[in-house]
Amino acid sequence: MSAFQENLTQLRHDIHRNPELGFQEKRTKALVSAHLKELGIEVHEGAGVVGVLKAGSGNRAILLRADMDALPINETSIHDYSSKTPGVMHACGHDGHTTMLLGAAELLAKQPDFDGTVVFLFQPNEEHGLGAQAMINEGVLDDFPVQEVYAIHNLPGAPLGQLSTRPGQICASESLFEISIVGQGGHASMPHVGVDAITVGAELICSLQTIVSRKLAPGAGAVVSVTEFKTDGQRNVLPGCATLKGDVRARQPADRDAIRRLMQQIVDGVAATHQVQIDMIFNTEFIETINAEAPTLAAVEVGQAIGMDTIANRPAMSFSEDFAHFCAAVPGCFLLLGNGESGSHAQPLHASDYDFNDELLSLGAKYWENLVHARLPAR
Repeated sequence: MSAFQENLTQLRHDIHRNPELGFQEKRTKALVSAHLKELGIEVHEGAGVVGVLKAGSGNRAILLRADMDALPINETSIHDYSSKTPGVMHACGHDGHTTMLLGAAELLAKQPDFDGTVVFLFQPNEEHGLGAQAMINEGVLDDFPVQEVYAIHNLPGAPLGQLSTRPGQICASESLFEISIVGQGGHASMPHVGVDAITVGAELICSLQTIVSRKLAPGAGAVVSVTEFKTDGQRNVLPGCATLKGDVRARQPADRDAIRRLMQQIVDGVAATHQVQIDMIFNTEFIETINAEAPTLAAVEVGQAIGMDTIANRPAMSFSEDFAHFCAAVPGCFLLLGNGESGSHAQPLHASDYDFNDELLSLGAKYWENLVHARLPAR
């Protein structure tokens, strides 16, 4: 193992042992800032951490992003670097993403053979879709204007080091909904006297499933899932109130808008049929992540040039990413990097026994380094 790889591994394990939830990444931010400052990189702190490295006289700039937050999950895997914080773990690999980008910062700071500016952005709270927008609201893209933005996310189950992306939509949007039903509860032996909320809720659940199967085009890739059904009923008491909660995924803004409209039509229709009050809240937490063509082609070419197994037009992912907000503001590319096909490296993201593959650390750092050289070539 090279000294570079060993140092990155120790750094990643340190972050993994000390996970922090979104907007609570105090220790992680301090670690990132200290590491950048040791490299002589200009550091700015706010909701996240921004490092700025300039070389040559060029006025072009690109942004490389990593996420820092962990998840409210109790780690079940056993390592000498397992989480020391009960109920919190890095189950999505953000510890690895942060370490890869710090590794790239080290490589570029020690040998700044590029022309322009690299903005290393370490953001909080990706998991709730709030961190990117928080940094944008702070003015990060105004204070550090860039022409392109890039991010890498590991992909469990894919061959180790396989790089994949696609132009256009790469990640789905996520919208959360809550439907509140107010009927008339009563005695379980006399259901005809009131309007029990369970029956109304069950009808809503069945009707909502027709949106994807009957109202959207085949292959749209949308998902409508009811994930909670709570009532105030008891063993012999029909509920008067119920709440449905759920999750909507869409690949296109038009489909997302159509789903919202169709859900409202169903809610209004069922309410009228049963003469009850039904209210719906529909909030989009993550918008669709759209890769711009030029940076995506460039990112693919870099992977191919350095001999990585590279897929240029992979299927779009069903999960969501708040890097979407950066891509909506600046042309960008979101990339996936294979985490391995066995053991904890192949466990699903957000699984309690998932683990980031340390072999990706130096590989990812060197990919970032080569991408900077390609997009900000020395004169």
